[in-house]
Amino acid sequence: MKIAFVGKGGSGKTTLSSLFVSYLAGAGKPVLAIDADINQHLAVALGATEEQALAWPTLGEHMPMIKDYLRGDNPRIASADAMIKTTPPGRGSRLVRPFEDNPVFDACFRPLGGVRLGVTGRFDEDDLGVACYHSKVGAAELLLNHLVDGAGEYVVMDMTAGADAFASGLFTRFDVTFLVCEPTLRSVGVYRQYADHARDFGVRLVAVGNKVTDTDDVDFLTETLGDALLGWMTTSGHVRAAERGRTRPIGELEQPNLDTLASMLSTVDASARDWARYQRQGVEFHLRNAHAWGNDRTGGDLAAQVDPDFVLDPSVAAAS
Repeated sequence: MKIAFVGKGGSGKTTLSSLFVSYLAGAGKPVLAIDADINQHLAVALGATEEQALAWPTLGEHMPMIKDYLRGDNPRIASADAMIKTTPPGRGSRLVRPFEDNPVFDACFRPLGGVRLGVTGRFDEDDLGVACYHSKVGAAELLLNHLVDGAGEYVVMDMTAGADAFASGLFTRFDVTFLVCEPTLRSVGVYRQYADHARDFGVRLVAVGNKVTDTDDVDFLTETLGDALLGWMTTSGHVRAAERGRTRPIGELEQPNLDTLASMLSTVDASARDWARYQRQGVEFHLRNAHAWGNDRTGGDLAAQVDPDFVLDPSVAAAS
């Protein structure tokens, strides 16, 4: 299953992402985690030191290698330079499994707390005024377009805040998207904005309350979110200790919060992927990007990269 975490900046999205990832890992489930947030705090939230996080290899800096590897011998793609972040897989492309060994994972991912973690990269001084953050997130989008996860495998991404996720087709790559919502009008407003944008694309959007302190907070979230609200996380001493550098085992999280994580996992496990739609939406956003900027940048017609008879699914990955 592919799972995304979104929400208003400061809502606790990264914190809840890390708790869910740790909950999966603590249950012995294989987890591939990707930090695609501009702030890049997931590694520290999972227990890395600031020094380790700063030294983590990034997907963004390995984009040329990622393109070259995923291209394989796909005859529709003349070179890695002709690929853009939305280039869909086709016959001859290299498909990847989340826990295999390959050059991309060897270069860009590292183990941390029972999790395989990759990060898109920080927005640094060299990027100021010349690039947007989505140039780094594009490496993650390209990887997810070629990634085939199987039963009992979990791919979790901490996304950019607010509606920034809609700057690409990345928001369609997930089976469940958890929107972290504080008990405030602004945070609920971000939920409604996200729901409006996602509605026409079949996105499974589930709200999870955060920073809940009393029954007034619960009542507010229940009244404003209705059936979209799965549960909520209360103010946590466990989380506060982690923020002060004293990481504790996930099993020591407060029981109500563990119950919410269990409900989230049950929601994920009850979801089913439509691989044909997954491929179709990937192609749709590729064609949009090709028309908007990709054709001009590469000097070619990127619509020719689409293999009309190809559908990404586990049987194809097994055969390749």
